Amino acid sequence: MANLKSLAKDTAIYGLSSIVGRFLNYLLVPLYTNYMPKESGDYGVSVNIYAYTALVLVLLTFGMETTLFRFANKEDEKPDTVFSTATGVVCTLSVVFLAFMFSFITPISESLGYADHPDYLLMMATVVVLDSIQAMPFSYLRFQKRPLKFASLKLLFIFFNIALNVLYFVVLGKTEVYYVFCINLWCTGLITFFFIPDFFKVKWHFDFALLKRMLSYSWPILVLGVAGVLNQTADKIIFPLVLRDEADAKAQLGVYGACVKVAMIMAMITQAFRYAYEPIVFSKAKDKDSKEYYAVAMKYFIIFTLFAFLVVMGYMDILKCIIGKEYREGLVVVPIVMAAEIMMGIYFNLSFWYKLIDKTIWGAWFSLAGCAVLIAINVIFIPKYGYMACAWGGFVGYATSMILSYFVGQRLNPIQYDLKGIFVYILLAGVLFVAMQCEPDTWPAWLRIIFNTGLIILFLLEIIHKDMPLHSLPVIGKRFKKKA
Repeated sequence: MANLKSLAKDTAIYGLSSIVGRFLNYLLVPLYTNYMPKESGDYGVSVNIYAYTALVLVLLTFGMETTLFRFANKEDEKPDTVFSTATGVVCTLSVVFLAFMFSFITPISESLGYADHPDYLLMMATVVVLDSIQAMPFSYLRFQKRPLKFASLKLLFIFFNIALNVLYFVVLGKTEVYYVFCINLWCTGLITFFFIPDFFKVKWHFDFALLKRMLSYSWPILVLGVAGVLNQTADKIIFPLVLRDEADAKAQLGVYGACVKVAMIMAMITQAFRYAYEPIVFSKAKDKDSKEYYAVAMKYFIIFTLFAFLVVMGYMDILKCIIGKEYREGLVVVPIVMAAEIMMGIYFNLSFWYKLIDKTIWGAWFSLAGCAVLIAINVIFIPKYGYMACAWGGFVGYATSMILSYFVGQRLNPIQYDLKGIFVYILLAGVLFVAMQCEPDTWPAWLRIIFNTGLIILFLLEIIHKDMPLHSLPVIGKRFKKKA
């Protein structure tokens, strides 16, 4: 129970930086979608290039974030040495990548469709290198259980980023996508500067013997990470490559990218949970009740994400206002993408069985299978169905990885999940979602919101009745105990 309380507390802190950060970043969506017309394709360009940077970031970090946790928690390893070795790998890869980009920028920009704007790619290449280097000290902060500094630096980046975007787009009238990339570069450089004191506090020692063991552990995680990020970004990379009309491809990609932002609240929740959960899992691996803990954490994760799903869908009339009117046609993808993100979160929870027994190759196979399904659906169906194929491709891809991980995991390292209780919540959430979708079109927005609020309360009452009675909650529970 103490570990669950620690998980809840750390998730709240990490979640605060993630939730506040995502919320503030949402302010950029109306900014971009109102100041960048859909026809210009500028927002689609940003969606496309950010998809490439996400993929490159995974390659440069080389699975060292998870590897750092695994080896730093071993009794016979020194955390500073593990950190030094992991950072050395990432820095080496980053320098090689940046040199490659600057040396071959002309053919690279031409092949990606940015022959007229190689500066876009060079700026974002520098950003992704700085991000990859930052990933190591950020991970070390999580290992050291220092969520406050972690959250503070994340929020500093976001506030600085938003302030500069408002200055350039609203005050100065600089609305080209060039300034989006330029601002990102400045902000990333600022956060890197704040990590300089931390680098001086570490006792640096690069251990080649340790490196060999770490690489053996991390390369399957790299494959897993590449497949995982492709599940999130392949559609945005493939989209302009399979549609012949370049202008239409950029416009559609802008619509899809803007509407996916609404669904990303689920990714935010999953990320906050991951930041807190990953260090606890590795530190608790030797405890006798570890499997029971993992099963309980899985159930509460699913309950909370289903509740978040209903909240987002129930208040869509409000949330859609963050997107410019000409982009709202794509909101139909939101429930599909959110459901896919829930399955991705479940897959992440399931992934620890092979990480804890050092069989990370399984994760690589599961993720590759899901990625192959996603890419196939996108390549085959995007020309006919546009961004709807992107949404369903992600859904089926994550479902594939999740199902494979569950059944293989139950054979090799079984955990007794409360499948019956989980199924009841999934069924209830599905019924309530269908009820929301069946509301008459003649209802005004205020009436839909009231009706949906009632449905959300029903789900909340089921949680309180079955798994979270009021007397067990902090503050409120004390009052119930006093009355008793």
